[in-house]
Amino acid sequence: MLAKESVEKSFTHNASSDLSNRHLLILYGSQTGCAQDIAERIYRQARRRHFKTRVYPMDDYERENLINERLVIFICSTTGQGDEPSNMRKFWKYLLRKNLPNDILNQMNFAVFGLGDSSYVRYNWPAKKLFKRLLQLGAQSILPRGDGDDQHYLGIDGTLDPWLKNLWEIIMENYPLTPNLEALSDDILLYPLVSIKIFRIEFVNQKFDENKEKTSNGEIYVRLVKNERVTAHDHFQDVRHIELDVDGAEFKYVPGDVAVIRPKNLSEEVNEVIKMMDLSNIADDAFVLIPNDEDHKIPTHWNFPLTLRKLFEDYLDIFSTPRRSFFEFLKFFVTNEDHIEKLKEFCSAEGQDDLYAYNQRVRRTISEVLQDFSSAEIPLEYIIDMFPEIQPRQFSISSSLKAHPGQIHLTVAIVKYKTKLQKPREGIQKLRQFHHERGTMGLPASTSTPIILIGPVMRAFLEERIYEGATENYLFFGCRYQDKDYYYKDQWKQYVDEGQLRVFVAFSRDQDKKVYVQDILKENAQLVWDIVHEREGYIYISGKSDNMPTDVMDAFKYIFISEGGMSEVDAGKYIKTLEMSRRYQQEVW
Repeated sequence: MLAKESVEKSFTHNASSDLSNRHLLILYGSQTGCAQDIAERIYRQARRRHFKTRVYPMDDYERENLINERLVIFICSTTGQGDEPSNMRKFWKYLLRKNLPNDILNQMNFAVFGLGDSSYVRYNWPAKKLFKRLLQLGAQSILPRGDGDDQHYLGIDGTLDPWLKNLWEIIMENYPLTPNLEALSDDILLYPLVSIKIFRIEFVNQKFDENKEKTSNGEIYVRLVKNERVTAHDHFQDVRHIELDVDGAEFKYVPGDVAVIRPKNLSEEVNEVIKMMDLSNIADDAFVLIPNDEDHKIPTHWNFPLTLRKLFEDYLDIFSTPRRSFFEFLKFFVTNEDHIEKLKEFCSAEGQDDLYAYNQRVRRTISEVLQDFSSAEIPLEYIIDMFPEIQPRQFSISSSLKAHPGQIHLTVAIVKYKTKLQKPREGIQKLRQFHHERGTMGLPASTSTPIILIGPVMRAFLEERIYEGATENYLFFGCRYQDKDYYYKDQWKQYVDEGQLRVFVAFSRDQDKKVYVQDILKENAQLVWDIVHEREGYIYISGKSDNMPTDVMDAFKYIFISEGGMSEVDAGKYIKTLEMSRRYQQEVW
């Protein structure tokens, strides 16, 4: 199913001689795909204004070429407690080089938009640091930094929409179109990112060998050896202890590292979507994707030849909640008049409240949207533009390689929930490819240095320390019930019995008065002060990014005030000092 030739392609071709100076670079740092989606949205807006536009993750861009760029837009998300996304860390490290002259980017005009959540202490921290560093290197900002906020009642779009309006007004004032050109309206369908080349039917039999040990980009295939529930069967949350065999693979990790898993959709659910879209007759036809833009690259981990079924199972997130760009494309492919009217409303500035209520509030999936707009006939080549890629899932590794050679252990909560639609939801459950990344936390060099561990899953650090013979280990563990969600309690008991660990527990629901981990920290204030201040111990915090990190930090401030005689201001400064020296580390999600 091929789309009609778009107006944009011939329009741009006829005006190509006037576009020589209209170059725009868009760089993004994205952890979950949201910043990437915004970057691609700006890319489409730039195409409508006849810019020669390139889009890259920051780490994929040749950094040495920055000195030649005239106009750059940076889109930067936040991960953890104010950390850079993994695909911009090399780029950021390059910008921090001390030997870079302070005028090296004086030819560059730039804009920065950050994605974050104002409930975090380090709200939009990477974007703020990036903006400041670019100014230090001589670049000129063309408008104030945009700070997207998940807490806005319209989400990120609440800040993004007015920022983009301002951005394009400034850019078009400085890069006006020639008299024979006009910007393309939103009612014109842009040509797709890719073209499709279909192969002979016998080519379908050339399957990708899923038994091979390693893919071309270093990912490995692992074998599941244990999947054991660690919460009680009557507990509301199903948490699993997963053991994976990586023996024979060149795979090394240390405590604090993160496992990155590329999952896949369930084949039976994919088949339902294919039938619903009336694509069963072409679902197994083999094809390759050919970029229509020389600067647009097909993801390197996509294995060819592809089929529609393989795309939906392995690469495209057809069960995610669609972003606004999905609806902007969908309006071109529906034929029912009511559907056309509703989608135009969703894509208008006035319709954003209704779109949020329909889409985000109930976490409706792409599959469910297509059921509602059943008149849609999406051309095959536009599927790449519309459907987001399945994002890798990140899990803190909960084992020590020294204690478990050839294995990697994970502690994973199974995602099941209901929305206002009253339809049970499940997370993606099949594991496809696997690699790991360096984490943000690391152990002290000396095993004699005491450590305080706060959080439900600190197993990797404890196993490593105890394997190395360390005994100054203090675990503060908080959960709801002693008999329902006290993870790894038998292992902790063994360490305690052998004199290798002290455990302090808070079971918040086992008594009338709720007790949390910050409460037991305060109850042991003198011990905590002695470990941290007198013995120069390290603090590690891991858990959900709700109120816990802030509550725990407040507990430490209380201890530093009550036991150390500090003022509230000095206690805050003391924690900053601990953070700078890597003695106060946290990883939250």
